[in-house]
Amino acid sequence: MQLEALILKIVISAVPIILAITVHEASHGYAAKYFGDLTAERMGRISLNPFRHIDLVGTIILPALTLIVGGILFGWAKPVPVNFNNLRNPKRDMLWVAAAGPASNLLMAIAWGILLGFVKRGIDAGDFPGAAYMFIDMAYVGITINIVLMVLNLLPMPPLDGGRIAVSLLPNHLGMQLSRLEQYGFIILIALMFMGVLGKILSPFIEFFQQIIFRIFV
Repeated sequence: MQLEALILKIVISAVPIILAITVHEASHGYAAKYFGDLTAERMGRISLNPFRHIDLVGTIILPALTLIVGGILFGWAKPVPVNFNNLRNPKRDMLWVAAAGPASNLLMAIAWGILLGFVKRGIDAGDFPGAAYMFIDMAYVGITINIVLMVLNLLPMPPLDGGRIAVSLLPNHLGMQLSRLEQYGFIILIALMFMGVLGKILSPFIEFFQQIIFRIFV
């Protein structure tokens, strides 16, 4: 890939990637506040300011590498701090706080799908200039990164959101056993990624949700 094309690809991709990760984390903070925990608010993490959520490796370096070398577009931000003991009903409300992040990604994927359909129809009708193709590329990245984040985070492995949802839904003794995996969760996740297993697990679900959005909105 030529340097100019690579730089343009990174610039176009930066907005949807940073937006997806930022809104995901802020959504956890908003949900936690709603259900009684003010930890994120006191630490200034209930914010759409991306600089409050950016992780050098997960938000910048890793997404850039996946754009350059290919593979599943992947990344993360600094987790929003939540003290689940402060929630009004910790076991029940944990589910809603955890689900807020993936839910925000689904809504953003739909929004990018609507934008993609709007711009493509405008170009086909001759209403938009050729430069509008940039927004098509941006929308495709927006759909992809949000679907990836949603599917990835719904894996039932702590500290991913799906793991916390599972802990909330399981009987107490099973939930406690699952929660003990939290300290090893990211190590397991990174190992699965480098072994190529993570991509094989996620790809069918990612393609399924992408096709739904393309068929409905594009």
